[in-house]
Amino acid sequence: MPLVEVTLAAGRSPDQVRQLIHEVHGAVLRTVDTRPEHIRVIVREVPRSHWATGDVTLTEMDTPTEEKS
Repeated sequence: MPLVEVTLAAGRSPDQVRQLIHEVHGAVLRTVDTRPEHIRVIVREVPRSHWATGDVTLTEMDTPTEEKS
């Protein structure tokens, strides 16, 4: 049973997440010899304040420079 886990920064609409699940499911179905009902897709959304790159959170990156001072 294929299991695909996707981690995203929070902020996508439910429709965007649903479309992602659909597309990932389709990609697995096309490339792996399995039945559709055996494919599992998990989407985890992480708060932007809990995701950092280079010691700067995504929330901090979202804040315009003039507001940071």
